[in-house]
Amino acid sequence: MPALRRLSPLLWLGPAIALIGLVVLWPVVVMVQSSFQNISGIGFVAGYNGTANFRQLFNEPDFVSVLVRTVIWVVVVVSVTVLISLGLAQLFNQRFPGRQIARWALIIPWAASVMMTALIFKWALDPNVGVINVILHHIGVVKQLGSNQADWLGNPTSALLWMMGVAVFVSLPFTTYAILSGLQGIPREVYEASAIDGATSWKSYLRVTLPLLRPAIVVATLINVINVFNSFPIIWEMTGGGPGYQTATSTIFMVDLKQGNVGESASMSTINFLLVIVIVVVYLATTGWKEQADR
Repeated sequence: MPALRRLSPLLWLGPAIALIGLVVLWPVVVMVQSSFQNISGIGFVAGYNGTANFRQLFNEPDFVSVLVRTVIWVVVVVSVTVLISLGLAQLFNQRFPGRQIARWALIIPWAASVMMTALIFKWALDPNVGVINVILHHIGVVKQLGSNQADWLGNPTSALLWMMGVAVFVSLPFTTYAILSGLQGIPREVYEASAIDGATSWKSYLRVTLPLLRPAIVVATLINVINVFNSFPIIWEMTGGGPGYQTATSTIFMVDLKQGNVGESASMSTINFLLVIVIVVVYLATTGWKEQADR
């Protein structure tokens, strides 16, 4: 009987473990298996292909530039999102008229479809009739609508910057609320003790608030890294990764490879999976999460 009691938690954990195995682990196994197979664009499996898919992938002329751009995309979007969210969380933690309405308004980018948001920004950036270019034309920043200087999504640099802005826009609600929940969990007595010790507001924020916010920031950052890395709809809807692959990340590159060689696309998926793990491990190592967990 005691042995059965020790096994009883499995009755509750079993369905969750089975779901994780079915939805998470099994697709990873199939992905890795497919990366070593010869699979045509229509899905016909011709057998084992060894490491040929990876060699073909590494020989792709755009492979390195796409990987570098992916890392830049993730680092910039996540960093800017967390920095802005720190300020927004601090703002929404204060009492001011209309605070509840402002909090509700912040949820809108999160509640809306990411693809719909990307499509709206694409329309707004249209070189001929987009609202952003019309406004810039009226104030004299853009002299002629439809010209190259107004075609924001036609230039790789400006297109990437705009897409980063959209990615930050849709990432802010979750990150802000995650940090806000951490702020609201800090006891007021800690700030009172800090004030008695003579700490200014800025020193109190650096020495009290930020250290106590570390768990919330770590969780928000990790989830953002995963979401932003796999941010397919924004890039696909706004530029499709073009011109060429100059605005593509590894996710877009992977989907494009699938049209011709599913095995090579699976190899890119495997690289993506490993790259996410590396980024997460490096982040956890640099933030000292182990020391924080042991406290």
